[in-house]
Amino acid sequence: MNIVVQPQMADATAVADPQADISARLERLPITREVFWARNIIGTATFFDGYTVIAIAYAMPVLVREWSLTPAQTGMILSMGYLGQLIGAILFGWMAEKVGRLKVLLFTILLFVSMDVSCLFAAGAGMMMAFRFVQGIGTGGEVPVASAYINELIGSKGRGRFFLLYEVMFLLGLLGAGLIGYFMVPVYGWKAMFVVGLVPAVLMIPLRWFLKESPRWLAANGRYEEADAIVSRMEESARVSGRELPEPRLAATPERRKSDWKELFQGIYLKRTLSIWAMWFCAYMVANGTITWLPTLYRQAFNLPLETSILYGFMTSAAGVVAAVICALLIDKVGRKRWYAGALLLAPVPLVILAWLGATSPLQVLILAGLAYAIVQTVTFSLYLYSAEIYPTRMRAIGTGTGSAWLRLGSSAGPMLVGFVMSSFGIQYVFATFAVILVIGAIVTMLFAVETKGKVLEELSP
Repeated sequence: MNIVVQPQMADATAVADPQADISARLERLPITREVFWARNIIGTATFFDGYTVIAIAYAMPVLVREWSLTPAQTGMILSMGYLGQLIGAILFGWMAEKVGRLKVLLFTILLFVSMDVSCLFAAGAGMMMAFRFVQGIGTGGEVPVASAYINELIGSKGRGRFFLLYEVMFLLGLLGAGLIGYFMVPVYGWKAMFVVGLVPAVLMIPLRWFLKESPRWLAANGRYEEADAIVSRMEESARVSGRELPEPRLAATPERRKSDWKELFQGIYLKRTLSIWAMWFCAYMVANGTITWLPTLYRQAFNLPLETSILYGFMTSAAGVVAAVICALLIDKVGRKRWYAGALLLAPVPLVILAWLGATSPLQVLILAGLAYAIVQTVTFSLYLYSAEIYPTRMRAIGTGTGSAWLRLGSSAGPMLVGFVMSSFGIQYVFATFAVILVIGAIVTMLFAVETKGKVLEELSP
């Protein structure tokens, strides 16, 4: 029997805490039609978020020559989007705790699409930096809020696989940018990358009309009737499909506290916050420092044709997608902590080999840097899952947002680090530096990360 306490009955004796009841009812549900389509709709938006993030990398080889950009200007254009993402991740993570997940998702999509239009009219490096900065605010807010939302809809069994198959959409967006860049940029110019990015505008229609707010967030904010109605529809959908639902098993009762960002640095969450920040920073500095610069490196350092430079970048992105799918299928068996530590220790190996060989040919870079990138990508794309698991509902979005802000710092620092090291010391030292950064991330993971595999969110984070 499901017992739901209405807001006006809060002072009455309750058999079950409403938040715990909502959680228990979600835990026993299979993947319903509503949840499946919610993942797909938001996954499509996330696809274009990934596309937007990396589109500039495939436009850059043309812009460098068309605008006569210096290496410093190139690095700044690539980095400004990530700096904007830093602000967006924190700002919209905080807003999602206050006003809800879906309203914030709609606004972030509107923001990064509108700036996509603006980029079409950029007439120089300064304008492109400004537009990419504001666009980054939108893209930076979309993924962490979407991650919190998807995690809150599903139970602990198979959560990693279900969520990461959604998160693969971001990587497919990176891959899609590579395909568009390869086929369209040589023919239609750099603006083709941004024209395609306008597609997400139509996604706001299904986002607005077909998705419902997170029942966990509603319950945490005292809106029990709305949460009960949404979960009841999901239960009915499961029964209609022929599923027999077991009785709900109440997990740990969540603390009744208002969302407060200062709690990120209190109690058990302090160690979690600092460790996830380090993991975000190290992994993304290497991954995005690699993938955003490779097309330009092939073009400038090895004088490869534009089509070949873009093709090599696409092949690296494709390797990352393959590795990510393998991770999605296995991470519920291997566990988060073990996978992350192993990947962060393995990826430096091809980077060290590449540094030792001197990175003297584009083929060396393609094979060894591509292998390292693919391994690190299994960490970067799945940290949204892990971040959402280690925080409670009252601060899941802000915790994920502030954590992913460090990926923005790492991502913005990566291209600038590449530009500095390459011009001062040589290409091979870039890869040696990246290897050291990954080893630091592995040490932090082994010492401080907690395992979340197969655990109910409310048990992990009271």
